[in-house]
Amino acid sequence: MNAKEIRDLTVAELNEKLADLKDELYKLRFQHAINQLDNPMRITAVKKDIARVQTVLREAELKDSANA
Repeated sequence: MNAKEIRDLTVAELNEKLADLKDELYKLRFQHAINQLDNPMRITAVKKDIARVQTVLREAELKDSANA
């Protein structure tokens, strides 16, 4: 998921996406621990997606506080 797609989402959708990504990361870490993970680079990709979503959420929060 790229930054443009993330920026097009609403805050509610971003929070939902963040929860889904964190759940996916948990499952990937569990699979990695029991040696059933096919693509270990997926963990890195999910971490980066989580960071992107959190960055956009923080930008939205700062924009709302600046407007208030």
